Amino acid sequence: MNAVNFLRRRLAFAKPALEILFSRMAEWWVSGAHHRLFLAQWGFLPTPEFFEHKVGLYWMWKAHRSPHWVERGVFSLLALEPGSKVLELCCGDGFNAYFFYSARAASILAVDFDPKAIAYAKKHFRAPNVSYEIADIRTQMPHDKFDNIVWDAAIEHFTETEIANLMADIKGRLIANGIISGFTIVERADGKKSLSHHEYEFRSKEDLARFFRPHFRNVKVFETIYPDRHNLYFWASDGIIPFMEEWKAATK
Repeated sequence: MNAVNFLRRRLAFAKPALEILFSRMAEWWVSGAHHRLFLAQWGFLPTPEFFEHKVGLYWMWKAHRSPHWVERGVFSLLALEPGSKVLELCCGDGFNAYFFYSARAASILAVDFDPKAIAYAKKHFRAPNVSYEIADIRTQMPHDKFDNIVWDAAIEHFTETEIANLMADIKGRLIANGIISGFTIVERADGKKSLSHHEYEFRSKEDLARFFRPHFRNVKVFETIYPDRHNLYFWASDGIIPFMEEWKAATK
């Protein structure tokens, strides 16, 4: 042990240089690798059905300085009570279920119609309280009751008729005063779809809210706007939703 400590003291002069070398190398390599992965996945057809959020974490966030991919997890997390039972619809790679919801929820059932997405989620984002299943929610909506349902970055993948039908199914899967939350985008000014997979892109906050109002007493739709993205977020429930006066997570 004395020899080890002696060597550590002798090499202490190199510590600043080693810290800079290793941190810069790691950052450069990881960022570059995920940038190349993004170019390979999204630069050629067919485009993927789901987004690998490690690309956002290690490359896109710094490159674009836009936190909207983080907002999505945070705003839905606000609606989750500790120990809640959660259903995540169209979960994609499982990033949000693992990094945002699993530490607070008692259990999460995360479903997606894409077998590749579910396989990826099971491999990269396993947690004891998270289950991933293949399901097309148009015909295979899980039969259970949940405190929270999260529908993040996926409502736009359905037609207007499908959204209306799914909203009724979702209401039936929530407990009394359960909350649905999620994210989508506003259509581009030129009317072109942001992604070919999108079936319906919303024109405004009101355009999105109209799907929730027939089913829920309390509906909140709000937006964040960035140079590359106009985002819409939503909470809906017959009970208390975040930032209402009665919301116990805030002061009165």
